[in-house]
Amino acid sequence: MFLNLCAGLDRMGVGYRVNDFGHIRRAPKDLACIVGKPFLLDQRDWKNPILFGAAVYSHPVDAPDLLDRFRVVKVLVPGEWMRRMCEPYLGEAVAAWPVGIDVDLWAPTAQGLKTTDVLLYNKVRWDYAKYEQELLEPIRARLSQDGASFVEFRYGGYREEEFLAALSRCRSMIFLCEHETQGIAYQQALSAGVPILAWDRGGEWRDPSYHPHKVRFGPVTSVPYWDERCGLKFSGPDDFGAMWDEFWEAFRCNRFQPRNYILENLTLEKCAAKYLEFARSAAGGAA
Repeated sequence: MFLNLCAGLDRMGVGYRVNDFGHIRRAPKDLACIVGKPFLLDQRDWKNPILFGAAVYSHPVDAPDLLDRFRVVKVLVPGEWMRRMCEPYLGEAVAAWPVGIDVDLWAPTAQGLKTTDVLLYNKVRWDYAKYEQELLEPIRARLSQDGASFVEFRYGGYREEEFLAALSRCRSMIFLCEHETQGIAYQQALSAGVPILAWDRGGEWRDPSYHPHKVRFGPVTSVPYWDERCGLKFSGPDDFGAMWDEFWEAFRCNRFQPRNYILENLTLEKCAAKYLEFARSAAGGAA
């Protein structure tokens, strides 16, 4: 997130300081843009107005006094459903902001060079044994039954260059995740021109650290940045088969244009420009 934000600002020709704590301590009126986890707030005696995010608390219940303890002017979260979840606690201080995707790096490969039908992207995080049996195994069986070649990637178990190389070989992707606040990996696939069949079960936010004893919120989504050009969605094992058939037929008919969605909405420059708007507003309009 941080590196892509910097890359977008670089492309816009916008200057910035990185971790210049001496300067920010000497200039208490300057805006501090803190991109990182909440412990960074407690590491220093901040006197500055703060633009915080988008890597923030999982939920505001973890820091109910955030706006009282620090001069946090704006809290950025990665997507709209998370903004709505945080709004009752943070009010107008919270806003949705996604980081941009490097569309030059994550670029399409000619279909004639593709060798594999499906990249099966496995980001199932909770109740894994249950979903391995109820979701993953039936999907693998159906792909094998249809003669669709596939390679499987498990979240956290690959290097980025391996994912990039796999996307260059794969015609499509099946994306499996309970929910996403942004979903950079699936957006990298879209940028590479790879349409997606996404498991989007909806319902409540079910992080077991919070649900249901601390937080009840819904609906959530696995693909918060999406339109019909990106692919299709299914809700679970019961409708996977029908949606797989529809998805593959639409792919064969060249119905999807996933890269166009990213180019219109999530480039490095466009997302950095939006971040700059938030920063200028938080700084009271100062350049």
